[in-house]
Amino acid sequence: MKNRALKFPNIFASFLLVVIGLFGFLQSACAAVATQPGELSTYLSSIVPSELFDGADRYGDQIANTPVVPVMSGDKLVGYVFLNTDFVSAIGYSGKPIEVLIAMTPEGRIAAGRLMHHAEPIVLSGIPEQKIIDFIAGYKGNDILELAREKGGEPPPVDIVSGATVTVMVIDDSIKRAAVRAAAALGLGGLTNTVAAAASPKKSLIVDGDASIDWQTLIGNGSVRRMRLSLADVNDAFVAQGNEKAIERPETGDDDEAFIDLYIASLAIPEIARSLLGDREYQNLQKKLNPGQNAFLVMGSGRYSFRGSGYVRGGIFDRVQVVQGEEAFRFKDRGYKNLGRVEADGAPEFREVALFRTPDGAIFDPAEPWELQLLVQRAIGALEKVFVAFELSYQLPGIYVHTEAAPVVAAAPPVTQSATMEAEDTAAANALWQRIWKQKMPEIIILISAIVILTILFFVQDQVVRSKKFTDWFRIGFLTFTLFGIGFYAQAQLSVVNVFVFVNALLTDFQWQFFLMEPLIFILWCSVAVSLIFWGRGAFCGWLCPFGALQELTNKVARFAGIKQFTVPWWLHERLWPIKYIIFLGLLGLSIYSLHLAETFAEIEPFRTSIVLRFMRGWPYLLFVFSLLFAGLFIERFFCRYLCPLGAALAIPGKLAMFNWLKRYRNCGDPCQTCAKECMVQAIDPLGNINPNECLYCLHCQVNYYDEDVCPVVIHALAKARKMDPSAKTSVADQDPAYRRGRRLNQPRAYE
Repeated sequence: MKNRALKFPNIFASFLLVVIGLFGFLQSACAAVATQPGELSTYLSSIVPSELFDGADRYGDQIANTPVVPVMSGDKLVGYVFLNTDFVSAIGYSGKPIEVLIAMTPEGRIAAGRLMHHAEPIVLSGIPEQKIIDFIAGYKGNDILELAREKGGEPPPVDIVSGATVTVMVIDDSIKRAAVRAAAALGLGGLTNTVAAAASPKKSLIVDGDASIDWQTLIGNGSVRRMRLSLADVNDAFVAQGNEKAIERPETGDDDEAFIDLYIASLAIPEIARSLLGDREYQNLQKKLNPGQNAFLVMGSGRYSFRGSGYVRGGIFDRVQVVQGEEAFRFKDRGYKNLGRVEADGAPEFREVALFRTPDGAIFDPAEPWELQLLVQRAIGALEKVFVAFELSYQLPGIYVHTEAAPVVAAAPPVTQSATMEAEDTAAANALWQRIWKQKMPEIIILISAIVILTILFFVQDQVVRSKKFTDWFRIGFLTFTLFGIGFYAQAQLSVVNVFVFVNALLTDFQWQFFLMEPLIFILWCSVAVSLIFWGRGAFCGWLCPFGALQELTNKVARFAGIKQFTVPWWLHERLWPIKYIIFLGLLGLSIYSLHLAETFAEIEPFRTSIVLRFMRGWPYLLFVFSLLFAGLFIERFFCRYLCPLGAALAIPGKLAMFNWLKRYRNCGDPCQTCAKECMVQAIDPLGNINPNECLYCLHCQVNYYDEDVCPVVIHALAKARKMDPSAKTSVADQDPAYRRGRRLNQPRAYE
């Protein structure tokens, strides 16, 4: 269907629909502005005790030096309440804390959980808050003492809220760790009391000796500890576990055969480390150890490997774990070195000898006892495994540890001021985003593959666009993948809110781990950063934006159904496209004043309603989105052209693009207007110049550039070639040397 000039009544009718929808969503967005964060006492003043514990009638006084308030029923203690943020960091994707009130029984079980404050944009203007509230309520009855004994094991499953993965993961992590810390501070179930621990005898290392010690002495004095598991030991452990499928697949062989013969040693004492490693390896280790970092030597023989192969794929040794008190960590490949042998005199030959260093953020005191947990796995299906754990205890010999009476402590510092806890929070945040990346590895691989394919297409575009049919079908297929794969399934829709959060982080406390919590979003932003240098905003806006794909695909359906397409007059069009820049700059300025308000009013982007929430939302938001899509049936990519603040945000740095890949002829615009009329977003001016700020890189003008039935320049060159040689092939590219070289006909032009 040919384009027709858009009449003024039709223009204003389309804009009127959008304005009505905009008014409706602004009214709803203003109501979504959340309250500011508060303190525990402030929150408790608005919550009746009986809402947290049956029969409770009052709150007691806050426990000294611990941000926990007891809950009473008469004179009887029925539980405790505290905020997660008083014990751990709970920074969400917004860069702001997510505050959750946790009620816990004296027996160490969660009695209730309340979402008190957050600044998560997806919840403020996307996911119904009730879904997050219901998610937190799912922790009721969880045994925190059992969780502490499992040293970071997963909690009972609760329903994950679709579309709010990062928010949910942060809440999950903070509830678990805060509850364990609170239980430890209260001394529940024998967990270490923070105040008591501060007043306990202190231990320090004695590192004066440098003599070489033989293997037998190291074994005899406990510097090296051993655990031997036979096949019978392992089979019995799986029998005790009770999994029938695992019992049916026992280890075969002599019952007394070594399943694993495991040895461990702490290398915190130079005398031990030098004896086991030898002088050369010991010196190398000292160069690599950072201040406060510790090292371990793990040795093993037998049919089972303590290293496994998981670290090759994920970078983490998942079969061994160091546990000390309530802290636990796994070794990573960056702190690992494979050693061929143990240098101590008389040491046996081992199948595996591994030197490990503690990972960044790990909390470990070599003077205190610790355990090495060995996880033994058994396959019970093609992709299913079960596990049993064995523990090997370790403590440095008394000759290397000095114990002194601790000074009298008048009052312990508040729990929230612990530098140790801050270090643990950082480590926990790192562990959290790494866990998220592992869980989403299939989606990550698919997305990266799609980006690689698109990049290859752009680099060989001159060859691809010669086939109009292939280019059109490839574009439709890729946009379909973007809409349903990246959008509706993975919900990886970029937003201008991401820009505001990033800018705010740069101005405050920038930490990469918060951005790494959304792997698909992070990967897309990395691809955008690179593509802006090569192709400007068009690589993302034209190919990888799910809402953009939705607009274009619905418009193609409208064209197929015979709906008339209207062309906005150029004089009006070039005055309308700055609107999106005004919107972006306004939101950016608002974000500097209040990120929370900017995130709320950034709802002018219809992405959450249509893509993230799949149209499951209130009528004001739906009215706004359907108004935009309706306008897009007549004016292709209506929102992208005039209103999208994200497109404006990308167009500004897109001016730094170093390459001009789109080819033009001298005759483009004078007299030929074919590409200008057919450009889906009118990014080509009447003079034939392409505006890179508005171009969505659909490659349609490049298809026309080589089309022997459309482009007048090509048609003329082909006719001339045939006139000179009637037997010439039909392709002007094969016959006209000037066409092949691009010297006479091909002259790249930039927008001025």
